[in-house]
Amino acid sequence: MDGTVLIADDDRTIRTVLTQALTRAGCRVHATGSLAQLAKWVEEGRGDLVITDVMMPDGNGIDRIPAIHEARPDLPVIVISAQNTIVTAIRATEADAFEYLPKPFDLPDLMSKAGQALSRRPRRSDTSPEMTASAPRESADPAMPLIGHAPAMQALFRMVARVLNADLPVLIAGEAGVGKTIIARSFHDLSDRRDRGIAVLTSADVGEGSIGRAAEKARGGTIVIENPAGFDQAAQARLIGLIEALESGPERAAAPRIVATTGPDPQADVAAGRLRSDLYYRLAGVTITVPPLRARVDDILPLADHLLARAAAQGLPERSLSDDAAAMLRSHAFPGNVRELENMMRRLALTASGPAVSATEMSEALSQQTSPRMPMMTGDSGPVEQPSAMSAATPMPGGNSRLSDSVEAHLQRYFDLHGDALPPPGLYDRILREVERPLLQVALDATGGNQLRCADLLGINRNTLRKKLTELNIEVTRRRKLM
Repeated sequence: MDGTVLIADDDRTIRTVLTQALTRAGCRVHATGSLAQLAKWVEEGRGDLVITDVMMPDGNGIDRIPAIHEARPDLPVIVISAQNTIVTAIRATEADAFEYLPKPFDLPDLMSKAGQALSRRPRRSDTSPEMTASAPRESADPAMPLIGHAPAMQALFRMVARVLNADLPVLIAGEAGVGKTIIARSFHDLSDRRDRGIAVLTSADVGEGSIGRAAEKARGGTIVIENPAGFDQAAQARLIGLIEALESGPERAAAPRIVATTGPDPQADVAAGRLRSDLYYRLAGVTITVPPLRARVDDILPLADHLLARAAAQGLPERSLSDDAAAMLRSHAFPGNVRELENMMRRLALTASGPAVSATEMSEALSQQTSPRMPMMTGDSGPVEQPSAMSAATPMPGGNSRLSDSVEAHLQRYFDLHGDALPPPGLYDRILREVERPLLQVALDATGGNQLRCADLLGINRNTLRKKLTELNIEVTRRRKLM
């Protein structure tokens, strides 16, 4: 690797690490904690590559990129940032950064990107200015809509940034509670269409008149369609007609963009007849899959801090997590995804007895959740979920055994996994909830998503069923009538 690299970061440790790594790779390196100093070097014609942080004591690194490109159009800029939000990724892309990497970054990955950037432009001679001292970092904005350092989320952010202003329809897939609707709204709120209208269509708003009114309201803006697989066949046909009219009608230049949300496997919905294939292919111009929270364990604590800060900004008491409470939270499997985490943080903000949530308070909050699963372990291929108290990790007893025998075998395995220690407190409620969740899901599936028939099958009141579905974050999809 050959060339001169200009580094701007207010963290002295990061400057030192990058300077040593790039020097060993054969580069000349000049590092500073000041964007003003970086601008001076650029104006003097120094450097073949810029690596800059975002939040600096004298400004924002992304805001400086247009000036860098104006002065030196051929100078690539790599952005590194601890603000791991979708807004940061989009702004870096819009500013034409060569690459954006979240902190803490993978050093070999950054070195690879630096090598690619240096190989694409001519070299310049340079002299050696001196390094300046570091300064405190500004805190992240607690109102940022989506955050995530995990590779899966960073890949999602990059995809959103690339297609944000494209004229393609977008299909956002994922489990219930992962934040699909927030991402769908981001396609409008962060795009060039943000000053136009937005309309949201659900299974309750798909009459002939309502679809037309949505198109008029969102003229030039965005239509968000939530879970089209839950629409009846007539409504899906009307949506197809709407999309065809928008694509080929006389006012197609002012047509709104279509963004739809769906379950984790829309193709399975097509195969099962829940989603018309011709509608699916009209919606899936670009498909973006949102990972569940249990697949990005490193995001749990930053998200929890973000949600507590947002709760405080909305008038709830200011809270933080004790170390023991944080460790306990990180071990939870989160079947309800980000929505479950948000509900839990708001509840703890209200009920915690002091400024720091204790381990006991966290244990009580977790005992009210839906899953008694064990912590995630990291294997060679990524996170591997340990079995829960009712996990299928334990082989089922013989075919003639009673259900109670199977349950006993699973529970014994769960206790054995803890060795000489006992499972976390609250086991009784957690076990009952874990049995309850699959019971409701299987019953809903058997009744085609018809909540009235499901309530009759279970022998409970329909309102009780609805309450439980909400508490357990179970997404209901209506299917075609049973024969």
